[in-house]
Amino acid sequence: MKIRLNSLWPLLFATPLLAQTPSPDEIAEKSQQAFHYAGRDMSARVVMTLVTAGGEQRVRDMTMLRRNGEAGRQKYFLYFHSPADVRGTAFLVNKEPGRDADRWLFIPALNLVQRIAARDAESSFVGSDFSYEDISGRLLTLDTRKLLRKETLDGKPCYVIESIPKSRASFTRKLAWIDRASFLPLKEEYYDAQKELFKVFTADELRDVDSLPTIAKRTMKNVKSGHRTEVVFRQVKYNVGLTDDVFTERSLRRPPAQWISGE
Repeated sequence: MKIRLNSLWPLLFATPLLAQTPSPDEIAEKSQQAFHYAGRDMSARVVMTLVTAGGEQRVRDMTMLRRNGEAGRQKYFLYFHSPADVRGTAFLVNKEPGRDADRWLFIPALNLVQRIAARDAESSFVGSDFSYEDISGRLLTLDTRKLLRKETLDGKPCYVIESIPKSRASFTRKLAWIDRASFLPLKEEYYDAQKELFKVFTADELRDVDSLPTIAKRTMKNVKSGHRTEVVFRQVKYNVGLTDDVFTERSLRRPPAQWISGE
């Protein structure tokens, strides 16, 4: 029996293309690495602006420090410089593979170190539209994922990934537009129990820092209340030589002066 070559063209070309498409979990893993794990460590000055539906603004200025460990381990330290009512507030995160991150918040007015329980990780981060979980990343095993389609967003080819929490969470469904080149999330839509859109994340400015793609400006908006939080990363530096002694409970009350710029 003779097989015509023309009949094989679809198989010859389709198979490699399918093999090149990562699975939804692989896309999510690469996205988390690009967004939360770039470089061995990172330091940045961060300006967070809370904007009401009427346009009133509250600005918060902070330093963010991050250090990666082995096998997915990671530590964060955030220190608030201003305004006066939050100055000295510090936030510490210790992430271990396969379990909920440990999070602590130091409140200087009360001279109190407060442990953030896992159930509260999705609550508002110091009154913003971002959650504690948004700051340091959500555990990938908490959700199931599906690749819905490939499409272009603002001229960038993207994977559109649907994530569904395995247990009760602040959202019931999330759609993420993941840049196919950098794997950074360019947009995320969060849906509530009524299946209505209630929160949208956007990456408003991307730039390369030390040859690493970085979201320099990002916004989280509550589409129901009209409130939004804009975050700008300034003075971003990677691989600066942060050590583990920066990321201790002692640093919450006595922040590491060497790394807290402006102090």
